[in-house]
Amino acid sequence: MPFPTSTAVLLALSCLSIFVELQSLAQVSPPLLPPEEVEALGKLQNTGWNVERTSCGSPQWRRTIADDIECNVTCDCSYGSGTICHVTNVVVKGFNVTGVLPPELGNLTRLTELDLTRNYINGTLPSSLAQLRNLTTLSLLGNRLSGTIPSQIGNIATLEALVLEDNLLGGPIPRSIGNLRRLKRLLLSANNFTGSLPDSLGNLQNIEDFRIDGSSLSGNLPEFIGNWTNLDRLDFQGTSMLGPIPTAVSMLTNLTQLRISDLSGPSSVFPDIKNLTKLEELVLRNCLITGSIPDNFGEITQLKTLDLSFNSLTGTIPPTLQSLENLQYTFLNNNSLTGEVPGWVLNSRDNFDLSYNNFTGRAQPSCQQLDVNLVSSYSPSASNSVPWCLRKDLPCPRDPKEHTLFLNCGGPRERFEDENYEEDLTANGRSNFFSVSERWGYSSTGIYLGNVDADYLARNVFGHNVTGVYSTARLAPQSLKYYGLCMIRGSYTVKLHFAEIMYSNDQTFSSLGRRIFDISIQGEVVRPDFDIITEAGGVGRGITEVFDNVTVEGNTLEIHLFWSGKGTTAIPDRGVYGPLISGISITPNFQVDEGGGGLSGGAIAGIVVSSFLVVLLICVFIFMRRRRKDDGNSAELRGLDLQTGMFTLRQIKYATHNFDPENKIGEGGFGPVYKGMLSDGGVIAVKQLSSKSKQGNREFVNEIGMISALQHPNLVKLYGCCIEGNQLLLVYEYLENNSLARALFGKQENKLKLDWQTRKNILLGIAKGLAYLHEESRLKIVHRDIKATNVLLDKDLNAKISDFGLAKLDEGENTHISTRIAGTIGYMAPEYAMRGYLTDKADVYSFGIVILETMSGTSNTNYRPKEEFVYLLDWAYVLQEQGNLLELVDPELGRKYSKEEARKLLNLALLCTNPSPTLRPPMTSVVKMMEGKAPVQAPIIKRGESDASSADARFRAFQTLSQDSHTNISNVSWESSDPGQKSISMVDAPWTMNSSAVSKDDHDDDASHLSQPSSSTRLL
Repeated sequence: MPFPTSTAVLLALSCLSIFVELQSLAQVSPPLLPPEEVEALGKLQNTGWNVERTSCGSPQWRRTIADDIECNVTCDCSYGSGTICHVTNVVVKGFNVTGVLPPELGNLTRLTELDLTRNYINGTLPSSLAQLRNLTTLSLLGNRLSGTIPSQIGNIATLEALVLEDNLLGGPIPRSIGNLRRLKRLLLSANNFTGSLPDSLGNLQNIEDFRIDGSSLSGNLPEFIGNWTNLDRLDFQGTSMLGPIPTAVSMLTNLTQLRISDLSGPSSVFPDIKNLTKLEELVLRNCLITGSIPDNFGEITQLKTLDLSFNSLTGTIPPTLQSLENLQYTFLNNNSLTGEVPGWVLNSRDNFDLSYNNFTGRAQPSCQQLDVNLVSSYSPSASNSVPWCLRKDLPCPRDPKEHTLFLNCGGPRERFEDENYEEDLTANGRSNFFSVSERWGYSSTGIYLGNVDADYLARNVFGHNVTGVYSTARLAPQSLKYYGLCMIRGSYTVKLHFAEIMYSNDQTFSSLGRRIFDISIQGEVVRPDFDIITEAGGVGRGITEVFDNVTVEGNTLEIHLFWSGKGTTAIPDRGVYGPLISGISITPNFQVDEGGGGLSGGAIAGIVVSSFLVVLLICVFIFMRRRRKDDGNSAELRGLDLQTGMFTLRQIKYATHNFDPENKIGEGGFGPVYKGMLSDGGVIAVKQLSSKSKQGNREFVNEIGMISALQHPNLVKLYGCCIEGNQLLLVYEYLENNSLARALFGKQENKLKLDWQTRKNILLGIAKGLAYLHEESRLKIVHRDIKATNVLLDKDLNAKISDFGLAKLDEGENTHISTRIAGTIGYMAPEYAMRGYLTDKADVYSFGIVILETMSGTSNTNYRPKEEFVYLLDWAYVLQEQGNLLELVDPELGRKYSKEEARKLLNLALLCTNPSPTLRPPMTSVVKMMEGKAPVQAPIIKRGESDASSADARFRAFQTLSQDSHTNISNVSWESSDPGQKSISMVDAPWTMNSSAVSKDDHDDDASHLSQPSSSTRLL
C-alpha cells in the first residue's frame, strides 16, 4: 500500500536532514593523525611546521620553491572509515632542517618514503628506522650524519633506495645490507667508510645504481659485481681499493655509466668491455692499465664520455673512435700513446685531451688548438719543428729570462700584497691549454660529474669577507696545471693562495661541502688530500701555502692540482668539487742580474716593450718598404704592440688554398676574409688587409692592438698574424655559427632556431664581455660598434664580441672622450651621434638595442610595424606605454618562454637605452640584473610631446643622421668603403660564409631605412 503524499514528503525531509547533519559532522570532524605520528613529525626541527592532528592536507605540507627545494608530506586518510590518517610520504629537501633524526620516526609505521636530502641534520642514524616495514625510499643525501650504518637497516625488506651520499658516516658497511633483496639504488659516496665490501652485497641482484666514491676502503674490487646484471650505473672512484678491474665487469651488459678511478696494486691490461654496448660514460682513470686501447670501441655506439687518463696505455689511437658519433668528451692524457695524432681529432668540434703522451709525426703549428689539448704530448725524440708547447718539459723557445710571476687565478688584474697580479679570465677548462707570451700558462682537464655545464671560474657568490685574489678562483673537475715558463734555472719560493668561496658559512646544507685534492710541485706531491676549509680554519678565509726551495732545472716550473675522487660532489649542487686555487706567487731565491742596479718593475717592462717595439718596427718597415706605401700609411702602423703568435705566408696560403675565392667568407672595408684549414686540420679565419684601403689599414692597426691585449671567453680570440711580402694578415678563431644577426634575421635558410634559454645565454655572454671591456680588463675600452652583426656564435652558441676596429681606450682620468663619430646608425647613443660625447654608456645603449633585436627576432633598423614609427626602439616605447610590451617577443618562440623573464629583459633594454647616459646602468650592474641578483626597473619615456624642444634626443639624433644621409650634408664622418652601407666607419668582422652572410637582400631595401647595418657580414 503506497504512503500518502504528505507522509512521503515528511520522510524525504527527514532523510535530507540526517544527510545534512552527517555532512556537517564530517566537516566539523576531519580525519585525525595518531598522536605518536604528530609527535614524530614535531621532532623535526626548523621545518616551519606547526604539526597538529588535523595537519593532513595543510598548505604548509605542500610547498615547492624549486626542483631541489621542496616540502611534500602526504597522508592516507582511508583508515577507520575515513576518520584516521597515516603519514605515507615525508619529502623535505633543501629546507635546512636541523637537529637530529628523532627515534620517534619509527612510529610512522605506514611511511613509504623518507627524503630529507640537503638539510643540516646531524647525529646518527636511529636504529628505530627498522620499524618502518613499508619503507621503500630512504634518502638523506647532503647532511651531517655520523657514526655507522645500523645493522637493523638491513631488516627493512621493502627498501628499494638507500641514499646516504655526502655525509660523515664511517666504519664498515654492515653485512645486513645484503638482505635488502629489493634494493635498486645504494648510494654511499663521499663518506668515511672503511674495511672491505661485504660479500653479502653480491645478493643484491636487483641493484641498478651503486656508488661508493671517496671512502678509504681496503681489499680488491669484488668479483661479486658480476651478480648485478641489472646494474645501470657503477661508481668506484677514489676508494684506494686494489686492482685489477674484475673480469666480471664484462657481464654487466646493462651498464650505461661505469666509473672506476685511483686504484692501487699491480697493473693490468684493459678490461673486456666489448659486450657493454649500452655504455654512455666510461671512466677508467688512474687504474694502472697497460697495453693498447682495444679496437672494439666502435661497437659502443652510445658512448658520450671516455676517460682513460693517467694510465700506462701504449700504441696508437684506434680509428674506431672516429665512428662514435655521440662521443663528446675524450680524455686520453697522461699515458704513453704513440704514432701520429689523427687528423680527425684535430679537426673535431668535440673535447679531446691528448696531453702528456709520446706522439710523433707532424704537429700543429699553434699551441692553442680550440678544444684539443696537446700540451707536452710529443715524444722527446720528436723533430725540432714541433712547437715548444707540445714537447716534454715545455722547453723555452727563446732565451729564458723569467724569474717572477704573480697570477690572480680566475680573476682580473689585481693589486695584492704590494704586487700586481696578472689576470686569468679564460673560461675554458674541459680540455684546454692556454699560455700568455711564453711566460705562464695553464692546462685544464675534465668535465664535472652530474653537471657538464658547471663553470671553471669561481666567484664569491656567498658574499664572504675576502678581498684581493681570494675573491675569485680557477677550478677544475680533474686536473689543473699551472706553468711558470721560460724560467731562469735556480731556486724559487712558491706561494699558493687558497680561499673556499663556493660553500656558505652558515648552518645550511650549502656549508657542508668538503673539497679535497692533491697538490704537486715539479712532479712531487707536497700536499696530499689538501682541504682548504680545514687548513684555513673555515669557509671564506684566505690561506697561503709556502714552498721555500722549489728548484727549476729546465725552464719550467709546474704546479699540479689533482682530484683523486675524494670529498663531496653534490654540495651545494652537483658538480661543485675538484681543485681550486685563488692565486700564485713565484719569486727567485737568488740575485737576479739586471745590469747592476735593481731596476723597478716599470723599468723592466719598459725595456721589454721597447725592445719588442724595435723588432716590430723593423718588421713594419720591411713590410711598408715592400708595399712602397706613402709615409702616411706607414705612420699608422708604428707603435703596434702585438702579443700574438706569428704565422708564415706559406702556412696561410696552404690553409686558404692560396686565397681561393671558394674559401672567401666575407668582405669588409679592410679587405677580404677567408676560411682556412691548417696542415694539422685546425680551422681558422684569415683577415687580409686590402692594399686599396687606408681605412682598413688604420682599423687593422687599432683592432690588432686592442685584441692582442685582451682575453675573455666572450671576446673573439686572435691567434696571430703574418707580416710578409706585401701581405698583412690576421688569424682568428673560426666560429661555426656565424653572427647573431644572421641567426636572428638573416635569410630564411640561414636563420637558426634559438630557443628562450639560448637567447638569454647569448645576451648574458655579450653583457659579460662588455663588463670585462669596461671595468675588468687592464685596458678600459669602449667598443663603439656593438650590434648583432658584431656578435659571433661558436659551435655551442656562446656569444663572442668581435670587430674592435673602432674601439677606443677609456682612460680613467677622463669623464668622457670627445672623438670623431664612428659606428652604425640605429645603434649609436644620441649623445654620441649628435655631439661626439663618448663614454662606456654608449655601449650600454647599443646593448639595449641588441636585447630588443634578440627578444623580437627583428632588426632595429629594418622593422616598421606602422609608418609613423621610425624603428624597433620607437615601437618598444609605444608598447610599454600601452602595457603591451610582450608583443615584442619573437612569435617563433610560441609559448615556450617565461613571460616574467621576458618582461624583465625588455624593461632592461629600455633602461639601457635611456636618452640620458647617466641613467643607464653600468654593464656590471646589467650582468647582475640578468643573473637575478639585482632588480630591473625600466623608466617610462613619453613620446610625441607637442613641444619640439622637449622631443626625445634619441629620435632627433636618428632623424638628423637620416636627413644627412639623404642630402650628403653631414657633420659626421662617413667612412664606409661601400656606399651601400649605412654605417659610419664600418669594419667587418672575421668570418662568415658568403652563402650565409647577412646581406642587403636579407632586409627591407626601403630607401628610408638609412640605419641598416653593413650589407656584408661582420667579421671581427
